[in-house]
Amino acid sequence: MKKKQVKFLKKLLETPSATGTEIAVARLVRERLADSADEVETNVMGSVHATLKGAGAGPSLMLSAHMDEIGLMVTYISDEGFLSVASVGGVDAAVLPGMRVDVHASESVEPLRGVVGRKPIHLIEPDERKKVTPLDKLVIDLGLPAKKVKKLVRVGDVITFGVGFERFGEGMAVSRAFDDKAGVWVAVRVLEELARGERPAGDFVCAATVQEEIGTRGAETSAYSVFPDVGIAFDVTHATDYPGIDKTKHGDIVCGGGPVIARGPNINPEVFERLVAAAEAEGLPYQVEAEPGVTGTDARAIQMARGGIPTGLVSVALRYMHTPTEVVCLDDLEATVKLIARFARDLDEDACFVPGMAGAGATLFESEDEPADDEPSMRAQFDETGAE
Repeated sequence: MKKKQVKFLKKLLETPSATGTEIAVARLVRERLADSADEVETNVMGSVHATLKGAGAGPSLMLSAHMDEIGLMVTYISDEGFLSVASVGGVDAAVLPGMRVDVHASESVEPLRGVVGRKPIHLIEPDERKKVTPLDKLVIDLGLPAKKVKKLVRVGDVITFGVGFERFGEGMAVSRAFDDKAGVWVAVRVLEELARGERPAGDFVCAATVQEEIGTRGAETSAYSVFPDVGIAFDVTHATDYPGIDKTKHGDIVCGGGPVIARGPNINPEVFERLVAAAEAEGLPYQVEAEPGVTGTDARAIQMARGGIPTGLVSVALRYMHTPTEVVCLDDLEATVKLIARFARDLDEDACFVPGMAGAGATLFESEDEPADDEPSMRAQFDETGAE
């Protein structure tokens, strides 16, 4: 990965964006794509839609990645100046004691450094040492007089993990918020790649969405308003290449093994096949992940928008999800950009995404004797078994 691309990734990761406070990252996306996209807009939810106009009449494609990260929210300020908190998204209380955090206080220009406090082991009863301290029993210590804390901090202020981006090992990187600002980086890079080279036939929309961590809310509204012909969600998925993970339950997903292409009921089968074909055409390594139910990603919202949108899900393997030390392989991110760019360029106006009908063309809907005028009687009818 080139230094300038690493620099942009680092900036995304280290810009705070706890769910509901994605404004600063949205600004980065707008600024980055101002010269590459044909149109850039931000909707009332805060999601950014950057559009690259197609060169022909192919299907429109929306690539969605969420800007928000997990964090904490201030619920109470004690008389002594300590903060009580609740989770924003799926925060594991077990990883918090001893953490350094950034409190994004309403009345402070810069984040306030805080530490997550807990009684030391010497003062914890033996039977309590084996238990995880619940989140509502932890406090944030700002090291400030109570009067100053109450002047600077308000109930509802958000808190993020006080760690940033770092490269380590061979081609690996660690940071908070790879979930899913790695995806925002990928989406931006795909649009730039398409703008610089051969444009796809149809419009391409980079959708940097909000509030995924509390229910794919940004993707739901973006998919409704953009209403693309095809949708791809990008997110991270659980790597299973380290001790303690049961591969018989969670599959064999490896950091450095290439993009992960999901397969299951949340995924349109033709989109899946086209993603695999794109990877193979580019000579890219790829992995397949079984998703037997609804995925916890933007794909769940895109698929169900309006009358339904054919949807795919591409991920990269990530270790230690929803911790301050999320780990990815940078080569996987680069490969994913190539995969999705190829998928976009291979979409043509004859593409069909109706399950079981790909390749059949218009013959399913047209009569040789009469013109196809969209009358209901002209359309083949199928029941849930696929029988006509």
